[in-house]
Amino acid sequence: MTHFDWKQLFNPEFYILLQIGGVKIGLYVVLFIVFAETGLLAGFFLPGDSLLFLCGIYSESLMKEFSTGNDFVNVTFLAALISLLGILGNMVGYWVGVKSGSYLYKKEDTFFFKKKYLFQSKEFFDKYGSKAIVFARFLPIIRTFAPVIAGIVEMDKKKFMFFNVLGSVLWSFTMIFAGHYLYELFLTQFHIDLKHYIEIIVIGIILITTIPVLMKLLKKKK
Repeated sequence: MTHFDWKQLFNPEFYILLQIGGVKIGLYVVLFIVFAETGLLAGFFLPGDSLLFLCGIYSESLMKEFSTGNDFVNVTFLAALISLLGILGNMVGYWVGVKSGSYLYKKEDTFFFKKKYLFQSKEFFDKYGSKAIVFARFLPIIRTFAPVIAGIVEMDKKKFMFFNVLGSVLWSFTMIFAGHYLYELFLTQFHIDLKHYIEIIVIGIILITTIPVLMKLLKKKK
C-alpha cells in the first residue's frame, strides 16, 4: 500500500491527476474545490490560481470523457464549467453572509475558519466596493470571504450577480487559457514541457498572487 503524504493536499497536480479504482475523477474534484473556496468557506488553504493554470496544462486529460474532438472547444467548455462552479460558490457565500449577519465575527477560529481573514476581506471590500468581487477572484483568502462580506453588508443582489459572473468568467478563462496555450507555446517553440516544472510554476503563481496580501499585512504591522 502506497503511503499517503498529507503535503499532497497543497499540490494542485494531486487533485487533477487523482484516480479512484483506476477511474480519473480529477475534473469533479477540481469543480468541487472551486465551489468550496467560497461556497463552503473552507477553501482558503486549497490551491486556487495554480490549480486553474494547471487545469489548462492538463485540459486534454481532464476533458477526455467529454472531448468534442476540438481542442479550443474542449478548453472553452472546461473554463465555462469552472466559472459556473465559481459563480455558484459565490452565490452560496453571499447567502451565508446574508443569513449569518454578525455571527461570523463572533465565531471562534477553527482550522477551516480564521476570523482575521474575514476582517481583511472586509477592509478589501470597503476599499474597492462592488469591484472587490472581481478583484478578489485573483487573490487567495480574499476570494473565500469577499462574497460573504457582500452578503453581510447586503450588497444589491443584481449588482452582486453581475460582478460575480464577471469575476468568475475572467478568472477561470484567464488562468485556464494561459496554462493551456503557454504550455503549447513552450512545447512547440522551445521544446520545453512545462509538466516537468510544475513545482516551480505553482510556487511562482502562489508568490505572485499572495504578495499583495502579504504586503498589506506587513504595512499593518508597521
